[in-house]
Amino acid sequence: MWGLLGRTMAKVSMVKPSTLVKPVSLTKIAGRYLAHQGGLPKLPVPPLKQTCERYLAMLEPIISEEEMSQTRTLMAEFLRSGGVGERLQKGLERRARKTENWLSDWWLQTAYLDYRMPVVVYSSPGVVLPRVEFSDRQGQIRFAAKLIAGVLDFKTMIDNETLPVEFSGGSHCQEAPTHITVVHNFQFFVLDVYNSDGSPLTVDQLYIQLEKIWNSSLQTNKEPVGILTSQHRNTWGKAYNNLIKDKVNKDSVRAIQKSIFTLYRSRAAAHMLHGGGSRWNSGNRWFDKTLQFIIGEDGSCGLIYEHAPAEGPPIVSLVDHVVEYTKKTEMVRTPMVPLPMPQKLRFNITPEIKKDIEKAKQNMNIMVHDLDVRVIVFSHFGKNLPKSHKMSPDAFIQMALQLAYFRVYQTCCSTYESASLRMFRLGRTDTIRSTSSASLHFTRAMDDPTLQNTEKVALLQKAVQAHRSYTDMAIRGQAIDRHLLGLKMQAIEDLTSMPELFMDTAYAVAMHHNLSTSQVPAKTDCVMCFGPVVPDGYGVCYNPMEEHINFAVSAFNSCEETDATKLALGLQRALLDMRDLLEQTPKAKL
Repeated sequence: MWGLLGRTMAKVSMVKPSTLVKPVSLTKIAGRYLAHQGGLPKLPVPPLKQTCERYLAMLEPIISEEEMSQTRTLMAEFLRSGGVGERLQKGLERRARKTENWLSDWWLQTAYLDYRMPVVVYSSPGVVLPRVEFSDRQGQIRFAAKLIAGVLDFKTMIDNETLPVEFSGGSHCQEAPTHITVVHNFQFFVLDVYNSDGSPLTVDQLYIQLEKIWNSSLQTNKEPVGILTSQHRNTWGKAYNNLIKDKVNKDSVRAIQKSIFTLYRSRAAAHMLHGGGSRWNSGNRWFDKTLQFIIGEDGSCGLIYEHAPAEGPPIVSLVDHVVEYTKKTEMVRTPMVPLPMPQKLRFNITPEIKKDIEKAKQNMNIMVHDLDVRVIVFSHFGKNLPKSHKMSPDAFIQMALQLAYFRVYQTCCSTYESASLRMFRLGRTDTIRSTSSASLHFTRAMDDPTLQNTEKVALLQKAVQAHRSYTDMAIRGQAIDRHLLGLKMQAIEDLTSMPELFMDTAYAVAMHHNLSTSQVPAKTDCVMCFGPVVPDGYGVCYNPMEEHINFAVSAFNSCEETDATKLALGLQRALLDMRDLLEQTPKAKL
């Protein structure tokens, strides 16, 4: 497996791009991306009473009436005139006036930096790309060369500021790296990907350099240093400090950290999320890198990205561009200019580092065996069907998920769906609450033989519309989750006692997402996957294509209550039953 490690590709370099690529003078507008970001509105602070009312409505289907009564009492106290709620709201509004985005720093800290579980499985999503047919090793290396060239082409558009603007947030790189890291047989190589005149290496040049790396990395008796990055963050932090005590190791780590991205090559297909364990490819990774491409000998390809600096949409934009680039026919052959041998990075392995690596191997293997991922292609229909019934495809799929879950557990649960806040300055995400009173009424009714189809369709329409309304509210910055987080963080910053509302059982239930879901639509026929966010939950990601839907469903084998296969099959059945319901009820109209 070829492995390529990367920085965030969809971020703008603040270094003048002329040091790397020649500007496209007719289309470049200096500072274009920064100007667009500055022109976006600030993320609003929703009205306090509105959020509290919507919070209570969200709780109704997922907690008992007794718990609901307790929460209403706490809410009344929280909203009391001149009380703690008003004080925290005013503090939040002051923060919003003084900062570019009142949420972004808190969100980065609480969602990613404070979270100490490994980034592998628990945070970093993987992307499974369409399988590629290789006739031999040379075909694999040539595809890897084209993929690198495609990523560099995307980067050129970023550096030249000619990429179509997408309204999303993000920090900006302070330097412009000129190399990538290539990993094979647990060995890391620095591959310079720009010529001395600043032009990117061509596919032919990249092919020659990758051949050199392959020939130099045939021995496999190297320690898999990269597996250290898969550890619990505190454990990796200690191992990192041990590793960089040695100057050679420190220089090698810095070279990996500064690379544009990383590419891996493997002898077998491995899970994009974790590499398959210590005997396979988990050591051919550096999980702290923002972007890592993986190319297997059997044609399996994909990538994994570290979530802290990047959301799905810019990654999908990159994927779509690169996949299309690799399909292009190469018309021009490059005059061969002698290129230096890529530098192999050295690591001095002390007994202490060896011990850290062995511990990381054991923990990684436990994670790999515990995670169950089911990737399915639902081929009966795609987003074309719900659209033909004037329904949002995303809302339709979410209601199928609600139905599948309800059929398995005879109850509904707290469900998270990611909503983009990219229309706001430095915007990240908020939560679409897919479980609602309307969704519960629909799921209960679906298998009720006493109800007519027309009644079931009406309830489906109401559930879909409720989800659509919540989605619209969320992307306008009016959802409840980030506002509640802001109020909670404000209380912490004010050094006051935590309001009882946030110590309530109902709040814990609301934040325990048994279903963590995300729609990641791409032009490429791919699917993203990630692990559950709670021990007894599921991770569900989907890419709705026009006539089919790609799903990835994950669960932990260590939890007796969850079963990825059962939910995946239930999801397919739910989609078919909903289709049949609509097609057997011709008068169904929104």
